Amino acid sequence: MAALAGAYAWHWLKTEVAVEESSRIFLVEKGQGLATVAAALKEKQLLQWPIIWRVYARFMQPDVLKAGEYQLASHESPMTLLTRLQGGEVIHYDITFPEGLRLTEWLALMSAEEKLEQKAATLELSALANMLGIRQKNPEGWFFPDTYRFEKGDSDLDILRRAHAKMKAELAQQWARRTPSLPYRNAYDVLIMSSIIEKETGAPYERREIAGVFVRRLKKKMRLQTDPTVIYGMGDTYQGNIRRSDLKTPTPYNTYVIKGLPPTPIANAGRAALAAAVNPKAGKTLYFVAKGNGSHYFSATLAEHNQAVRRYQLKRRDNYRSSPKPSPATALPEQKLAPDSE
Repeated sequence: MAALAGAYAWHWLKTEVAVEESSRIFLVEKGQGLATVAAALKEKQLLQWPIIWRVYARFMQPDVLKAGEYQLASHESPMTLLTRLQGGEVIHYDITFPEGLRLTEWLALMSAEEKLEQKAATLELSALANMLGIRQKNPEGWFFPDTYRFEKGDSDLDILRRAHAKMKAELAQQWARRTPSLPYRNAYDVLIMSSIIEKETGAPYERREIAGVFVRRLKKKMRLQTDPTVIYGMGDTYQGNIRRSDLKTPTPYNTYVIKGLPPTPIANAGRAALAAAVNPKAGKTLYFVAKGNGSHYFSATLAEHNQAVRRYQLKRRDNYRSSPKPSPATALPEQKLAPDSE
């Protein structure tokens, strides 16, 4: 009789049953053991005898189940279910952070991901920085734009940790490759400069030239006078337009008022902007103005720059753009930038 029962149990373990479409995503919560998982599988009518499955799992297979979401096949047997749940091939998701987004925009993107646990979104920026080991109270700029893979049960804080580690590694590499005699005190200045370059243009061929303009202005003790820093300093008061009064309003980030770099980055820069910041293009240009087609006109003298302002800024076309058109997925309100001037 025992032999017959054993043979039937073995046959049952190998027998496949149909898995309903609604049951093909199966979740193993963190900390769940065999008994709890077996009960959940029985409830979904995937296990007829949970006790036999548990005995088989304990004596024939390692007693380990990896937490996460699993994609079940259209037909599964008790044996294949165990192999799948012990194999740990959980469902993964991707989230992409384009270059130039602020940390608040990263948090907004992650808050829309229902599979991500929300931990960072509720923290003050200083507390978030402390948890990630960032010395600055404002962690802006310390996260590398990229596509990150996650699984259910991961948190937004997990992703920020990985993005921060990647940015630290990338910044260290770029700092080691820097051109001599740059006006940076340390690698953090490169992070700040690269964020400004990132916000000024999305045209790859312009990044080094824009970096060259800013580096020469720093060396000459000229104010950077870059509109994206003004916008960052305005915070929530910015509504898509910069007025002349905004250019004169003191904030720690208003480079029309302050000298040198702002105190922190104003966005999260990508590899190309970092590389441009440490290897700017040589030349004599000190000014640039948006041409309205996504590119800029560069000038070496104030007189030439003023002519360019009259040509490109004071007579704007209806389809004027200050920067290359963003993709629909990452489009932000068009920034109407004021002319640069010294």
